[in-house]
Amino acid sequence: MLAKLMGYLLLAIVRVLTGAQARWYGCPPKAEQRIYFANHQSHADLVMIWAALPQELRGITRPIAAKDYWTKTPFRRWITTAVFNAVYVDRERKEGEDPLAPLVKALESGDSIILFPEGTRGNAEEPQPFKSGLHALAQKFPQVVLVPAWIDNIQRVMPKGEVVPVPILCSVTFGAPIALAEGEERRAFLDRAQQAVVALRDV
Repeated sequence: MLAKLMGYLLLAIVRVLTGAQARWYGCPPKAEQRIYFANHQSHADLVMIWAALPQELRGITRPIAAKDYWTKTPFRRWITTAVFNAVYVDRERKEGEDPLAPLVKALESGDSIILFPEGTRGNAEEPQPFKSGLHALAQKFPQVVLVPAWIDNIQRVMPKGEVVPVPILCSVTFGAPIALAEGEERRAFLDRAQQAVVALRDV
């Protein structure tokens, strides 16, 4: 009950600060299993894209969260676990561990996920080159719909190193799904996925 109330409170705060506008440009919001992949410029990206989804999709969509940051305090751990139902990933790969294992487990259970293929936050206008995780998941789960998204302005709400958010109108634009073509090489697919995200910036 407390987690549900906190979810409503967070949603209200995010919408006041950012507007949390969702623009479904290339596909409608639909309760099907998806991987939403987006640009990454702020820790608030996770919250922004979660808030932009309709309620019926928020309940079946799990954002990917950096374990070292989002478990640093008991409150962060609670909010990402109880409110966002996040999937934690360890950014410091340990020998013998598959960093994609938590994502694979979430997809195998039927959940949708929100992924930031750059891996770490960038400061430039253009996203950093996408890492290989999106390609691996597309290979393993060909039935899951891959939806690109562009998050606009969120880095100005919570700049890197700042702790006090600034009200700025933000939006998330969801584009047309892409799919891994038969025989498509990894780098070619990742570059195409990156361009699908960037193309939404000016829509």
